[in-house]
Formats: sequence, structure tokens, C-alpha cells
Amino acid sequence: MNKRLVSVIKYLFFFGLGIFLVWWSLHQIPDAEWSKFKEALATAHYWLILPVFVILTGSHVLRALRWRLLLEPMGYFPSFPNTFFAVMIGYLANLAFPRLGEVLKCTLLARYEKIPAEKIVGTIVAERAFDVLCLALLFVLALILQFDVVTGSYQDVKTLQSQHTASGSTIKLVITIVVGLAVAGFIAWILITGRWKALIKKIRTIIAGIWEGLITARKLKHKAAFAIYTILIWVLYIGGTWLGFQGTNGTATMGLREAVSSLAFASIGMIITPGGIGAYAFLMAKVLEENGIEYAIGVANGTLQWFAQFLLVVVIGSLCLVLLPFYNKKKAHEIR
Repeated sequence: MNKRLVSVIKYLFFFGLGIFLVWWSLHQIPDAEWSKFKEALATAHYWLILPVFVILTGSHVLRALRWRLLLEPMGYFPSFPNTFFAVMIGYLANLAFPRLGEVLKCTLLARYEKIPAEKIVGTIVAERAFDVLCLALLFVLALILQFDVVTGSYQDVKTLQSQHTASGSTIKLVITIVVGLAVAGFIAWILITGRWKALIKKIRTIIAGIWEGLITARKLKHKAAFAIYTILIWVLYIGGTWLGFQGTNGTATMGLREAVSSLAFASIGMIITPGGIGAYAFLMAKVLEENGIEYAIGVANGTLQWFAQFLLVVVIGSLCLVLLPFYNKKKAHEIR
């Protein structure tokens, strides 16, 4: 119960932060530029959502293929549909509760492909490590291409971080106290009931499974394919961002250099709030502002790009949620 309460409090905090950033982004638009913001949305090329939709779906397909490569060294070969379903349902769950999607991905693949969940967790940790490395390299590329823009945008991120820290200190204290009490109560229960030996054995099994999944990157059978998938994922992200610039008249002149810088900072927004709500558009608008685009137009474009990704996750994720049991029911019937 305490763990669930902590999760709810954390979600409400980060969701509230996202709502605040939506308000903050719009509040930063000067009164004289509101007409430009409305015009940018009114004249936007909404049909471009479709090709962006296809590009981003392709990146998720590559993620599923890459994940399968991490499972192969352990002797597991999950079907592509189940892997893709798990990826998209995980993204869908993250819109509701941050990090819930990672847990759900493990649960779904473990259930339908008969793979120990702790081993799947290890591969997800390894995958996230590669994503962090790629994001760092993206920032390095952005620094090479647009040093002044990146350093200028960094000041905006520092401002955002200070607001986050100030507004969240009280909630963090409450969460810390609740978690501390829950842990203390759990330890007391273990000691009183004498179940600590079984718990230690279970923890050892989980740690061993996670470690095995984590080191799969060293045992990859298809290292070249893994590298190609990883590169293509980020190439599609950059391409999707550049194509998204064509959606509003004021940003159509932006090129791939601006797409790299915008994607780097907007990716931080996806981490800060659930689904990037508020933060994604705010940070992209700030980068575009450093590139000479009026803030109002930048917010409009950032909002449209965020909406395209949100719509993709909701539509494809919901469809995968429906198809998952039907696919596995048919699969089980064919095996029989």
C-alpha cells in the first residue's frame, strides 16, 4: 500500500510539473506574439503528422529488433510481434506512470515468451545504458554543430532544474519518510517471521538474473546489427525532428543541425515529465529561440511535435494492447 502511495505521489508531482511547464511555456509568450502562436497552429501542415508517425514507428520497430539481440546470448528467442507489443505497451504505460512501462515490458515478455523476468530486467538496464551513451554523443554532436546554441540553451535547462528542485523539495521529503517507514516495517516483518533466509536466496537469484541480462552486450552474436539498429534509431529521431520543423511556416527553414540540437534538449524533456508533457515543447522552443525563431512559433512547433509522438504511442500502444492476447492465443493454438 505504501509503495503504491509513493508511486501515486511521484506521478502527481511529475504530472503536475508537466502541467506547470505547459502553463509556463505559454506564459512566456509575450502578448504581442500571441497572434503569431495562434497563426502558426492555424496554418500548420497537420498532414505531416502521418510521415512523422511512420518514421517514429520505424524507430520503435528497430528498438524491438535490437532488444531481441540482447536476449539471444542467454538462449531466448522471443517472437518479433510479442517484443514489439511489449515495447509499445511499455511506452503507453509510461504516459500514465513514469518507469511503469519498463516493469510492464518485463512482465509481458516474461509471461508470453516464458523468459525469467529478472533476466529481462538486465537487458533493459543494458539497453538504457546504450541510450544514455547515445544521448551523450548527440549532445557532443550538437556542441560541434551549434556550440553557441547549446551553451545558451543550457542556461534555460539550469533555470528549469532550479524550479524543479525548489518546488519538489517538500514532496521529496514526504516520499523519503514514507519509503523509510515502509522499508523499516518490511525489515521488521522479515525478522519477526524468520523469512530472511528465503528472502536472501530470492534476492541472490534476482541479482544473478539481472547480471546475466546486463552482460549480454559483451556476448552479442550480432554486434554489427546491434550497432546499425542503434544508429538508425537515432537517425530516425533526428529525421523525424527535422520533418517536424516543416509543420509550421516559421520553422520550415530549420535544417539537420537545428534538428540535432533540438532533439538533444527535447529528449531531456521526455525524461523530466510523463511523456514529455510541457517540458518537450518548452525546451525545443528555447533551442529554436537560440536559432532565431520567435518563441511563440517555437512553442507551437514543439507542441505539434510532442503531440505527434503522444498520438503515436496512444494509437499504436492501444492497438498492441488489444492484439497481444489474440496473437498469443492463436500462437498457442498453432503449437497444439
